[in-house]
Amino acid sequence: MNVRAHIIVRGMVQGVGFRWFTAREAQKLGLAGFVRNLAEGSVEVEAEGERGAVEGLIALLKVGPRAADVRDVHITWQQPLMERMRFEIR
Repeated sequence: MNVRAHIIVRGMVQGVGFRWFTAREAQKLGLAGFVRNLAEGSVEVEAEGERGAVEGLIALLKVGPRAADVRDVHITWQQPLMERMRFEIR
């Protein structure tokens, strides 16, 4: 079953390779969507695909790359769009 999650990751998540980490892991899991930095210092992720794969990405985002310090991950589950074919960095 496909799902879509809108995720906001807060903490020390910019300038530490977080977007590249997220894109690489999402691509490995076969997910579509995007990752981008937000002006206030958090990272926004939208991931769509098999529920288990999306949940796997969320588990990885809670840890992040080595240099990151993840303090909070907020997840909003949404209806899948099925419009995207790949995962991109914005």
